[in-house]
Amino acid sequence: MEHSLAADFGNESAMTLNQVGVGRDVRIRVLRGPGCDRLRDLGFCEQVQVRKLTGGRNPICSVCGTRLAISRELAEQVLVAPMH
Repeated sequence: MEHSLAADFGNESAMTLNQVGVGRDVRIRVLRGPGCDRLRDLGFCEQVQVRKLTGGRNPICSVCGTRLAISRELAEQVLVAPMH
């Protein structure tokens, strides 16, 4: 699913949050799928900078100064791009 989501977005540098290495800063490009409206309510939305703090079963990310743990399933629905 990771490859098809990035391909649908049309940006080869885009990847899912699951694919991002720990300690990397990325910018959210697209949230797409069930549960994404709730993420937006929490401030985890398009154009926001995110740092992935841990990987594993429930990745922990830093968003707007807050740590947020999300499921791998939700992280798969978050398409991000590297910071420039």
